[in-house]
Amino acid sequence: MNTPKNPSWQMKLILATCALSSSVWGQTHQTIDLKVFLEEFHSDTKNVMDQIPVKDGHHSLSEKATVIPVKASIGNSFVEQKDAQRSQICKLDSISGVEVCLDSLSGRAGIGGNDRAEVLVDLGERAIKTLGAMDQRNLSSAKLSVKPWSDDYWAIAKGVLSYRYADPNKNNGDWKAHTDYVTEIPADTFIESGMISILSPAEKYDLLIGDANFTLTNKMINEGRYYYESTGKVESWMGICHGWAPAAYMMDRPTQLVTVKSVTGLEIPFYPSDIKSLGSLLWANVKTYTKFSGGRCNSKDPKKDSDSGRIQDQECFDTNPGSWHKSVVNQIGISDRSFIIDATYDYEVWNQPVYSYSYKYFNPENYETSQDDYTKVAIDISDFKKDKFKKYRSPKTKQIVGVEMRVEYIAETEPTHRSFDNDSYDYVTGVTYRYDLELDGRGTIIGGEWYSNKHPDFLWTPPKNTRALTDLDKQIISAIGNGRRDLEWGENDDLPAIWATNAPKASKEGEPLGLIVEGLIKRSRAQSN
Repeated sequence: MNTPKNPSWQMKLILATCALSSSVWGQTHQTIDLKVFLEEFHSDTKNVMDQIPVKDGHHSLSEKATVIPVKASIGNSFVEQKDAQRSQICKLDSISGVEVCLDSLSGRAGIGGNDRAEVLVDLGERAIKTLGAMDQRNLSSAKLSVKPWSDDYWAIAKGVLSYRYADPNKNNGDWKAHTDYVTEIPADTFIESGMISILSPAEKYDLLIGDANFTLTNKMINEGRYYYESTGKVESWMGICHGWAPAAYMMDRPTQLVTVKSVTGLEIPFYPSDIKSLGSLLWANVKTYTKFSGGRCNSKDPKKDSDSGRIQDQECFDTNPGSWHKSVVNQIGISDRSFIIDATYDYEVWNQPVYSYSYKYFNPENYETSQDDYTKVAIDISDFKKDKFKKYRSPKTKQIVGVEMRVEYIAETEPTHRSFDNDSYDYVTGVTYRYDLELDGRGTIIGGEWYSNKHPDFLWTPPKNTRALTDLDKQIISAIGNGRRDLEWGENDDLPAIWATNAPKASKEGEPLGLIVEGLIKRSRAQSN
Protein backbone atom coordinates (compact mmCIF):
# COMPACT_ATOMS: atom_id res chain seq x y z
CA MET A 1 0.00 0.00 0.00
CA ASN A 2 1.34 3.42 -0.88
CA THR A 3 1.44 6.15 1.70
CA PRO A 4 -0.05 9.62 1.24
CA LYS A 5 2.10 12.15 -0.61
CA ASN A 6 1.82 14.49 2.35
CA PRO A 7 1.13 12.21 5.30
CA SER A 8 0.87 13.46 8.84
CA TRP A 9 3.52 12.40 11.35
CA GLN A 10 1.04 9.76 12.42
CA MET A 11 1.06 8.24 8.96
CA LYS A 12 4.84 8.59 8.66
CA LEU A 13 5.23 6.81 11.96
CA ILE A 14 3.03 3.75 11.55
CA LEU A 15 -0.50 2.65 10.77
CA ALA A 16 -1.66 0.42 13.56
CA THR A 17 -3.76 -2.69 13.76
CA CYS A 18 -5.13 -3.55 17.14
CA ALA A 19 -8.42 -5.40 16.97
CA LEU A 20 -7.94 -8.34 14.67
CA SER A 21 -7.65 -11.97 15.64
CA SER A 22 -4.71 -14.19 14.80
CA SER A 23 -7.18 -16.98 14.10
CA VAL A 24 -7.63 -15.73 10.56
CA TRP A 25 -4.35 -17.36 9.68
CA GLY A 26 -6.02 -20.74 9.63
CA GLN A 27 -2.99 -22.17 11.43
CA THR A 28 -3.03 -24.23 14.58
CA HIS A 29 -1.70 -23.04 17.90
CA GLN A 30 1.04 -24.81 19.80
CA THR A 31 0.02 -27.37 22.41
CA ILE A 32 -0.62 -25.93 25.86
CA ASP A 33 1.01 -28.74 27.83
CA LEU A 34 4.78 -28.17 27.84
CA LYS A 35 5.83 -31.82 27.83
CA VAL A 36 3.46 -32.69 25.00
CA PHE A 37 4.67 -29.63 23.12
CA LEU A 38 8.32 -30.66 23.44
CA GLU A 39 7.54 -34.17 22.25
CA GLU A 40 5.73 -32.74 19.23
CA PHE A 41 8.52 -30.25 18.66
CA HIS A 42 11.19 -32.93 18.43
CA SER A 43 9.08 -35.28 16.32
CA ASP A 44 7.76 -32.67 13.84
CA THR A 45 9.95 -29.62 14.29
CA LYS A 46 9.20 -27.82 11.03
CA ASN A 47 5.45 -27.93 11.57
CA VAL A 48 5.58 -26.88 15.23
CA MET A 49 7.96 -24.02 14.41
CA ASP A 50 5.27 -22.52 12.16
CA GLN A 51 2.45 -22.86 14.68
CA ILE A 52 1.16 -19.85 16.60
CA PRO A 53 2.17 -19.55 20.27
CA VAL A 54 -0.45 -20.38 22.87
CA LYS A 55 -2.86 -17.46 23.28
CA ASP A 56 -5.21 -16.96 26.22
CA GLY A 57 -7.76 -14.81 24.46
CA HIS A 58 -9.10 -11.58 25.93
CA HIS A 59 -10.15 -11.39 29.52
CA SER A 60 -10.48 -8.68 32.13
CA LEU A 61 -9.74 -8.96 35.81
CA SER A 62 -13.36 -8.30 36.72
CA GLU A 63 -15.06 -9.10 33.40
CA LYS A 64 -16.28 -5.50 33.26
CA ALA A 65 -14.40 -4.38 30.16
CA THR A 66 -16.01 -3.86 26.78
CA VAL A 67 -13.79 -5.61 24.28
CA ILE A 68 -13.52 -4.46 20.70
CA PRO A 69 -15.33 -6.93 18.42
CA VAL A 70 -12.96 -9.17 16.50
CA LYS A 71 -13.30 -8.82 12.75
CA ALA A 72 -10.68 -10.03 10.32
CA SER A 73 -10.74 -11.18 6.73
CA ILE A 74 -7.68 -9.54 5.23
CA GLY A 75 -5.58 -12.61 4.50
CA ASN A 76 -1.84 -13.19 4.50
CA SER A 77 -1.12 -10.10 2.42
CA PHE A 78 -1.67 -8.19 5.65
CA VAL A 79 1.83 -9.14 6.85
CA GLU A 80 3.42 -7.61 3.78
CA GLN A 81 1.36 -4.43 4.15
CA LYS A 82 2.11 -4.21 7.84
CA ASP A 83 5.85 -4.60 7.37
CA ALA A 84 5.92 -1.99 4.61
CA GLN A 85 4.16 0.47 6.91
CA ARG A 86 6.23 -0.38 9.95
CA SER A 87 9.39 0.31 7.97
CA GLN A 88 8.37 3.98 8.08
CA ILE A 89 8.72 4.23 11.86
CA CYS A 90 10.99 7.21 12.33
CA LYS A 91 11.70 8.49 15.78
CA LEU A 92 14.48 10.32 17.54
CA ASP A 93 17.23 8.03 18.79
CA SER A 94 17.63 8.53 22.53
CA ILE A 95 21.41 8.13 22.41
CA SER A 96 22.53 9.89 19.24
CA GLY A 97 19.70 12.42 19.08
CA VAL A 98 19.28 11.83 15.35
CA GLU A 99 16.29 10.47 13.50
CA VAL A 100 16.37 6.69 13.06
CA CYS A 101 14.02 4.82 10.75
CA LEU A 102 13.34 1.10 10.67
CA ASP A 103 13.86 0.93 6.93
CA SER A 104 17.56 1.34 7.66
CA LEU A 105 17.67 -1.32 10.37
CA SER A 106 17.81 -5.09 10.11
CA GLY A 107 17.25 -7.99 12.45
CA ARG A 108 19.97 -9.97 14.15
CA ALA A 109 20.31 -13.73 14.58
CA GLY A 110 22.72 -13.24 17.46
CA ILE A 111 22.50 -10.49 20.04
CA GLY A 112 23.63 -7.70 17.75
CA GLY A 113 23.99 -3.97 18.15
CA ASN A 114 20.33 -3.31 17.39
CA ASP A 115 19.14 -6.22 19.51
CA ARG A 116 20.59 -5.57 22.94
CA ALA A 117 18.35 -5.48 25.98
CA GLU A 118 20.70 -2.90 27.47
CA VAL A 119 19.64 -0.45 24.76
CA LEU A 120 15.95 -0.89 25.60
CA VAL A 121 15.67 -1.22 29.37
CA ASP A 122 15.86 1.59 31.92
CA LEU A 123 18.86 0.02 33.67
CA GLY A 124 20.99 0.20 30.54
CA GLU A 125 24.37 -1.46 31.01
CA ARG A 126 23.49 -2.13 34.66
CA ALA A 127 20.88 -4.67 33.56
CA ILE A 128 21.12 -8.17 35.06
CA LYS A 129 22.64 -10.53 32.51
CA THR A 130 22.91 -13.86 34.35
CA LEU A 131 20.19 -16.37 35.23
CA GLY A 132 21.85 -16.95 38.60
CA ALA A 133 21.31 -13.32 39.61
CA MET A 134 17.73 -13.44 38.35
CA ASP A 135 17.04 -16.56 40.41
CA GLN A 136 18.63 -15.05 43.53
CA ARG A 137 16.30 -12.07 43.25
CA ASN A 138 13.21 -14.25 42.67
CA LEU A 139 12.51 -12.71 39.29
CA SER A 140 10.76 -15.67 37.69
CA SER A 141 7.53 -13.68 37.80
CA ALA A 142 6.55 -10.03 38.15
CA LYS A 143 3.63 -7.70 37.56
CA LEU A 144 3.64 -3.93 37.18
CA SER A 145 2.56 -2.05 40.29
CA VAL A 146 0.55 0.32 38.07
CA LYS A 147 -1.28 -1.26 35.17
CA PRO A 148 -1.29 0.47 31.76
CA TRP A 149 -4.82 1.51 30.79
CA SER A 150 -6.91 0.14 27.97
CA ASP A 151 -8.27 2.43 25.27
CA ASP A 152 -9.74 2.25 21.80
CA TYR A 153 -7.37 2.18 18.83
CA TRP A 154 -9.49 4.93 17.21
CA ALA A 155 -9.86 3.51 13.73
CA ILE A 156 -9.17 5.80 10.79
CA ALA A 157 -12.22 4.26 9.09
CA LYS A 158 -14.31 5.76 11.89
CA GLY A 159 -12.67 9.16 11.63
CA VAL A 160 -10.13 8.63 14.44
CA LEU A 161 -11.02 11.10 17.21
CA SER A 162 -13.91 12.59 15.21
CA TYR A 163 -15.83 9.40 16.01
CA ARG A 164 -18.96 10.19 18.03
CA TYR A 165 -18.79 6.92 19.90
CA ALA A 166 -21.73 7.69 22.22
CA ASP A 167 -24.07 8.76 19.42
CA PRO A 168 -26.74 6.08 18.78
CA ASN A 169 -26.76 7.17 15.13
CA LYS A 170 -23.00 6.79 14.68
CA ASN A 171 -21.53 4.86 11.78
CA ASN A 172 -19.31 1.92 12.63
CA GLY A 173 -16.52 1.58 10.16
CA ASP A 174 -17.47 3.18 6.84
CA TRP A 175 -15.27 6.22 6.37
CA LYS A 176 -17.47 7.88 3.73
CA ALA A 177 -20.67 7.38 5.73
CA HIS A 178 -18.99 8.76 8.85
CA THR A 179 -17.66 11.78 6.98
CA ASP A 180 -21.05 12.55 5.46
CA TYR A 181 -22.78 12.22 8.82
CA VAL A 182 -20.42 14.57 10.68
CA THR A 183 -20.63 17.07 7.82
CA GLU A 184 -24.43 16.98 7.52
CA ILE A 185 -25.06 17.09 11.28
CA PRO A 186 -22.41 19.45 12.66
CA ALA A 187 -21.49 19.97 16.29
CA ASP A 188 -23.76 23.04 16.57
CA THR A 189 -26.79 20.78 16.19
CA PHE A 190 -25.84 18.85 19.32
CA ILE A 191 -24.95 22.01 21.25
CA GLU A 192 -28.32 23.59 20.47
CA SER A 193 -30.06 20.40 21.56
CA GLY A 194 -28.22 20.31 24.87
CA MET A 195 -26.40 17.13 23.85
CA ILE A 196 -22.83 18.37 23.89
CA SER A 197 -21.73 15.25 25.79
CA ILE A 198 -22.37 13.10 22.69
CA LEU A 199 -19.84 14.96 20.58
CA SER A 200 -16.58 13.29 19.61
CA PRO A 201 -13.34 13.84 21.57
CA ALA A 202 -11.96 15.98 18.72
CA GLU A 203 -15.08 18.16 18.62
CA LYS A 204 -14.95 18.66 22.38
CA TYR A 205 -11.30 19.66 22.14
CA ASP A 206 -12.04 22.15 19.36
CA LEU A 207 -14.86 23.64 21.43
CA LEU A 208 -12.62 23.84 24.50
CA ILE A 209 -10.09 26.02 22.68
CA GLY A 210 -12.81 27.98 20.85
CA ASP A 211 -11.78 26.75 17.41
CA ALA A 212 -14.80 27.58 15.25
CA ASN A 213 -13.10 25.93 12.27
CA PHE A 214 -12.92 22.58 14.09
CA THR A 215 -9.37 22.12 12.88
CA LEU A 216 -8.60 18.95 14.84
CA THR A 217 -11.93 17.35 13.92
CA ASN A 218 -11.37 17.98 10.22
CA LYS A 219 -7.81 16.71 10.48
CA MET A 220 -9.10 13.48 11.98
CA ILE A 221 -11.70 13.01 9.26
CA ASN A 222 -9.20 13.64 6.50
CA GLU A 223 -6.75 11.02 7.75
CA GLY A 224 -8.71 8.45 5.77
CA ARG A 225 -9.36 10.52 2.65
CA TYR A 226 -6.29 9.41 0.70
CA TYR A 227 -7.06 5.74 1.25
CA TYR A 228 -10.72 6.10 0.41
CA GLU A 229 -10.07 8.07 -2.78
CA SER A 230 -7.30 5.64 -3.82
CA THR A 231 -8.96 2.31 -3.07
CA GLY A 232 -12.61 3.04 -2.35
CA LYS A 233 -12.35 2.12 1.33
CA VAL A 234 -10.35 2.54 4.49
CA GLU A 235 -9.22 -0.72 6.11
CA SER A 236 -10.72 -1.31 9.55
CA TRP A 237 -7.35 -2.21 11.10
CA MET A 238 -5.81 1.24 10.58
CA GLY A 239 -5.70 3.28 13.77
CA ILE A 240 -3.49 4.89 16.39
CA CYS A 241 -2.58 2.08 18.77
CA HIS A 242 1.04 3.16 18.25
CA GLY A 243 0.01 6.24 20.23
CA TRP A 244 -2.23 4.48 22.74
CA ALA A 245 0.43 1.91 23.68
CA PRO A 246 2.98 4.40 25.10
CA ALA A 247 0.31 6.77 26.42
CA ALA A 248 -1.17 3.89 28.44
CA TYR A 249 1.82 3.84 30.77
CA MET A 250 3.54 7.17 30.12
CA MET A 251 0.43 9.15 31.18
CA ASP A 252 -1.65 8.76 34.33
CA ARG A 253 -5.05 7.13 34.05
CA PRO A 254 -8.01 9.55 33.80
CA THR A 255 -10.31 8.33 36.57
CA GLN A 256 -13.40 10.56 36.59
CA LEU A 257 -15.64 12.61 34.35
CA VAL A 258 -14.55 16.24 34.45
CA THR A 259 -16.43 19.26 33.16
CA VAL A 260 -14.30 22.10 31.85
CA LYS A 261 -15.31 25.59 30.76
CA SER A 262 -14.28 26.49 27.22
CA VAL A 263 -12.85 29.89 26.28
CA THR A 264 -16.34 30.83 25.04
CA GLY A 265 -18.04 29.78 28.27
CA LEU A 266 -19.40 26.37 27.25
CA GLU A 267 -19.41 23.64 29.90
CA ILE A 268 -17.80 20.64 28.21
CA PRO A 269 -17.88 17.18 29.80
CA PHE A 270 -14.77 15.08 29.19
CA TYR A 271 -15.26 11.42 30.02
CA PRO A 272 -12.23 9.24 30.78
CA SER A 273 -12.50 7.79 27.27
CA ASP A 274 -12.37 11.30 25.78
CA ILE A 275 -9.23 12.16 27.71
CA LYS A 276 -7.55 8.84 26.93
CA SER A 277 -8.18 9.38 23.23
CA LEU A 278 -6.47 12.77 23.31
CA GLY A 279 -3.50 11.23 25.10
CA SER A 280 -3.29 8.46 22.51
CA LEU A 281 -3.41 10.97 19.66
CA LEU A 282 -0.78 13.14 21.30
CA TRP A 283 1.64 10.22 21.61
CA ALA A 284 0.83 9.06 18.09
CA ASN A 285 1.75 12.30 16.39
CA VAL A 286 4.31 14.15 18.51
CA LYS A 287 7.98 13.32 17.97
CA THR A 288 9.52 11.76 21.07
CA TYR A 289 12.71 9.93 21.87
CA THR A 290 12.28 6.17 21.59
CA LYS A 291 14.44 3.17 22.45
CA PHE A 292 14.39 0.19 20.07
CA SER A 293 15.34 -3.46 20.31
CA GLY A 294 14.99 -5.79 17.36
CA GLY A 295 14.54 -5.07 13.69
CA ARG A 296 12.37 -5.76 10.71
CA CYS A 297 12.23 -8.20 7.83
CA ASN A 298 11.83 -7.23 4.18
CA SER A 299 11.42 -10.77 2.90
CA LYS A 300 7.87 -11.99 2.28
CA ASP A 301 9.02 -15.61 2.43
CA PRO A 302 12.34 -15.80 4.32
CA LYS A 303 14.53 -18.83 3.76
CA LYS A 304 14.20 -21.58 6.38
CA ASP A 305 16.40 -24.43 7.49
CA SER A 306 15.34 -27.58 5.62
CA ASP A 307 15.56 -29.72 8.77
CA SER A 308 14.30 -27.55 11.60
CA GLY A 309 12.22 -24.93 9.79
CA ARG A 310 14.18 -22.22 11.60
CA ILE A 311 14.40 -18.92 9.74
CA GLN A 312 17.88 -18.58 8.31
CA ASP A 313 17.66 -15.07 6.92
CA GLN A 314 19.75 -12.93 9.29
CA GLU A 315 17.44 -9.96 8.69
CA CYS A 316 14.33 -11.93 9.64
CA PHE A 317 15.39 -13.70 12.84
CA ASP A 318 14.62 -10.48 14.69
CA THR A 319 14.82 -10.24 18.49
CA ASN A 320 17.05 -12.94 19.95
CA PRO A 321 15.40 -14.84 22.83
CA GLY A 322 18.36 -13.97 25.04
CA SER A 323 17.73 -10.27 24.49
CA TRP A 324 13.98 -10.83 24.92
CA HIS A 325 14.44 -12.61 28.26
CA LYS A 326 16.72 -9.92 29.65
CA SER A 327 14.40 -7.17 28.43
CA VAL A 328 11.32 -8.62 30.12
CA VAL A 329 13.00 -9.43 33.44
CA ASN A 330 14.92 -6.17 33.74
CA GLN A 331 12.15 -3.85 32.58
CA ILE A 332 9.08 -5.43 34.18
CA GLY A 333 10.71 -7.31 37.05
CA ILE A 334 13.24 -4.74 38.21
CA SER A 335 12.37 -1.32 36.77
CA ASP A 336 8.61 -1.83 37.20
CA ARG A 337 7.91 -0.09 33.90
CA SER A 338 6.24 -1.33 30.75
CA PHE A 339 7.53 -1.60 27.20
CA ILE A 340 5.76 -2.31 23.94
CA ILE A 341 5.71 -5.60 22.10
CA ASP A 342 5.36 -5.71 18.34
CA ALA A 343 5.12 -9.05 16.52
CA THR A 344 4.57 -9.12 12.78
CA TYR A 345 3.18 -12.67 12.80
CA ASP A 346 0.05 -11.81 14.73
CA TYR A 347 -2.86 -9.50 13.95
CA GLU A 348 -3.52 -9.14 17.65
CA VAL A 349 -0.04 -8.49 18.98
CA TRP A 350 1.11 -5.22 17.56
CA ASN A 351 1.92 -2.28 19.80
CA GLN A 352 0.71 -3.74 23.07
CA PRO A 353 2.09 -2.58 26.45
CA VAL A 354 3.41 -5.48 28.53
CA TYR A 355 1.86 -5.91 31.98
CA SER A 356 3.30 -9.05 33.59
CA TYR A 357 5.27 -12.22 33.03
CA SER A 358 6.01 -15.56 34.64
CA TYR A 359 8.30 -18.32 33.51
CA LYS A 360 9.71 -21.71 34.37
CA TYR A 361 12.81 -23.49 33.17
CA PHE A 362 12.91 -26.83 31.43
CA ASN A 363 15.57 -29.31 30.43
CA PRO A 364 15.37 -29.43 26.63
CA GLU A 365 16.65 -33.01 26.60
CA ASN A 366 14.50 -34.80 29.21
CA TYR A 367 11.78 -32.11 29.72
CA GLU A 368 12.16 -31.85 33.50
CA THR A 369 11.16 -28.44 34.86
CA SER A 370 12.17 -26.03 37.61
CA GLN A 371 10.26 -22.96 38.71
CA ASP A 372 13.10 -20.85 40.04
CA ASP A 373 16.49 -22.59 39.79
CA TYR A 374 17.96 -22.93 36.33
CA THR A 375 20.88 -25.05 37.54
CA LYS A 376 18.51 -27.97 38.23
CA VAL A 377 17.59 -28.35 34.56
CA ALA A 378 20.36 -26.67 32.55
CA ILE A 379 22.25 -29.06 30.31
CA ASP A 380 25.84 -28.98 29.10
CA ILE A 381 25.96 -28.24 25.40
CA SER A 382 27.84 -31.50 24.79
CA ASP A 383 25.02 -33.50 26.39
CA PHE A 384 22.23 -31.92 24.36
CA LYS A 385 21.71 -34.70 21.82
CA LYS A 386 18.26 -33.53 20.64
CA ASP A 387 19.43 -30.04 19.74
CA LYS A 388 17.65 -28.97 16.56
CA PHE A 389 19.71 -25.80 16.31
CA LYS A 390 23.19 -27.15 16.96
CA LYS A 391 24.76 -25.52 13.92
CA TYR A 392 23.47 -22.09 14.97
CA ARG A 393 24.86 -22.13 18.51
CA SER A 394 27.43 -19.61 19.69
CA PRO A 395 30.86 -21.21 20.08
CA LYS A 396 31.00 -19.65 23.55
CA THR A 397 27.96 -21.64 24.72
CA LYS A 398 28.62 -23.94 27.67
CA GLN A 399 25.07 -24.69 28.80
CA ILE A 400 21.52 -24.63 27.42
CA VAL A 401 18.33 -24.19 29.42
CA GLY A 402 14.77 -24.03 28.13
CA VAL A 403 12.26 -21.35 29.14
CA GLU A 404 8.48 -21.28 28.95
CA MET A 405 7.32 -17.69 29.54
CA ARG A 406 3.77 -16.47 29.75
CA VAL A 407 3.42 -12.74 29.07
CA GLU A 408 0.35 -10.64 29.77
CA TYR A 409 -0.21 -7.45 27.82
CA ILE A 410 -2.95 -4.84 27.72
CA ALA A 411 -5.46 -4.97 24.89
CA GLU A 412 -7.91 -2.44 23.53
CA THR A 413 -11.45 -1.69 24.69
CA GLU A 414 -14.27 0.30 23.17
CA PRO A 415 -14.77 3.89 24.37
CA THR A 416 -17.67 4.47 26.73
CA HIS A 417 -19.56 7.23 28.50
CA ARG A 418 -18.86 5.62 31.85
CA SER A 419 -18.16 8.52 34.18
CA PHE A 420 -15.28 6.79 35.96
CA ASP A 421 -12.45 4.42 35.13
CA ASN A 422 -10.19 2.03 37.03
CA ASP A 423 -8.05 -0.97 36.22
CA SER A 424 -10.92 -3.43 36.57
CA TYR A 425 -12.16 -2.16 33.20
CA ASP A 426 -8.93 -2.95 31.38
CA TYR A 427 -8.52 -5.91 29.09
CA VAL A 428 -5.59 -8.21 29.66
CA THR A 429 -4.59 -11.07 27.40
CA GLY A 430 -1.74 -13.54 27.49
CA VAL A 431 0.64 -15.39 25.18
CA THR A 432 3.12 -18.17 25.96
CA TYR A 433 6.54 -18.28 24.32
CA ARG A 434 8.96 -21.21 24.39
CA TYR A 435 12.67 -20.83 23.72
CA ASP A 436 16.05 -21.79 25.07
CA LEU A 437 18.92 -19.68 26.35
CA GLU A 438 22.60 -20.09 25.63
CA LEU A 439 24.84 -19.52 28.66
CA ASP A 440 28.58 -19.04 28.84
CA GLY A 441 30.82 -20.41 31.58
CA ARG A 442 29.63 -17.75 34.03
CA GLY A 443 25.94 -18.32 33.40
CA THR A 444 25.67 -15.11 31.39
CA ILE A 445 22.94 -15.10 28.74
CA ILE A 446 24.70 -14.83 25.38
CA GLY A 447 21.96 -15.97 22.98
CA GLY A 448 19.29 -18.56 22.41
CA GLU A 449 16.84 -20.11 19.99
CA TRP A 450 13.08 -19.66 19.59
CA TYR A 451 10.90 -22.78 19.46
CA SER A 452 8.54 -20.93 17.16
CA ASN A 453 9.15 -18.69 14.16
CA LYS A 454 6.28 -16.55 15.41
CA HIS A 455 7.71 -14.55 18.27
CA PRO A 456 8.28 -10.94 19.40
CA ASP A 457 10.40 -9.25 16.79
CA PHE A 458 10.42 -5.61 17.76
CA LEU A 459 10.38 -4.00 21.23
CA TRP A 460 10.27 -0.31 21.99
CA THR A 461 9.56 2.26 24.67
CA PRO A 462 10.01 5.96 25.32
CA PRO A 463 12.66 6.63 27.99
CA LYS A 464 11.42 7.05 31.54
CA ASN A 465 9.75 10.40 32.34
CA THR A 466 9.44 11.38 28.67
CA ARG A 467 6.61 13.83 27.95
CA ALA A 468 4.87 14.14 24.60
CA LEU A 469 4.90 17.86 23.88
CA THR A 470 4.18 19.92 20.79
CA ASP A 471 6.42 22.80 19.79
CA LEU A 472 3.81 25.19 21.21
CA ASP A 473 3.87 23.32 24.53
CA LYS A 474 7.61 23.81 24.71
CA GLN A 475 7.27 27.53 24.03
CA ILE A 476 4.64 27.87 26.75
CA ILE A 477 6.74 25.93 29.26
CA SER A 478 9.75 28.10 28.46
CA ALA A 479 7.72 31.27 28.93
CA ILE A 480 6.33 30.04 32.26
CA GLY A 481 9.87 29.25 33.35
CA ASN A 482 10.77 32.84 32.58
CA GLY A 483 8.08 34.17 34.86
CA ARG A 484 4.97 34.26 32.64
CA ARG A 485 2.59 32.92 35.28
CA ASP A 486 -0.35 34.21 33.26
CA LEU A 487 0.29 31.29 30.89
CA GLU A 488 -0.38 28.64 33.54
CA TRP A 489 -3.64 26.65 33.54
CA GLY A 490 -4.31 26.30 37.24
CA GLU A 491 -6.94 23.90 38.54
CA ASN A 492 -9.46 26.70 39.06
CA ASP A 493 -8.37 28.85 36.12
CA ASP A 494 -9.84 29.30 32.68
CA LEU A 495 -7.78 28.07 29.77
CA PRO A 496 -5.27 30.84 28.94
CA ALA A 497 -6.40 32.74 25.87
CA ILE A 498 -2.98 32.54 24.23
CA TRP A 499 -3.13 28.73 24.42
CA ALA A 500 -6.50 28.70 22.69
CA THR A 501 -5.41 31.20 20.03
CA ASN A 502 -2.37 29.17 19.01
CA ALA A 503 -3.61 25.61 19.60
CA PRO A 504 -5.17 25.25 16.09
CA LYS A 505 -1.67 25.46 14.62
CA ALA A 506 -0.85 22.18 16.34
CA SER A 507 -4.27 20.79 15.45
CA LYS A 508 -3.36 21.11 11.77
CA GLU A 509 -0.71 18.48 12.43
CA GLY A 510 -3.13 16.27 14.35
CA GLU A 511 -1.60 17.29 17.69
CA PRO A 512 -3.61 18.32 20.74
CA LEU A 513 -1.58 20.40 23.17
CA GLY A 514 0.19 18.16 25.66
CA LEU A 515 -0.37 20.69 28.43
CA ILE A 516 -4.12 20.58 27.83
CA VAL A 517 -4.18 16.78 27.85
CA GLU A 518 -2.08 16.66 31.02
CA GLY A 519 -4.35 19.30 32.56
CA LEU A 520 -7.46 17.26 31.78
CA ILE A 521 -5.89 14.16 33.31
CA LYS A 522 -4.93 16.08 36.45
CA ARG A 523 -8.44 17.50 36.81
CA SER A 524 -9.96 14.08 36.19
CA ARG A 525 -7.85 12.45 38.88
CA ALA A 526 -8.51 15.28 41.31
CA GLN A 527 -12.21 14.41 41.14
CA SER A 528 -11.38 11.05 42.76
CA ASN A 529 -9.69 12.59 45.78
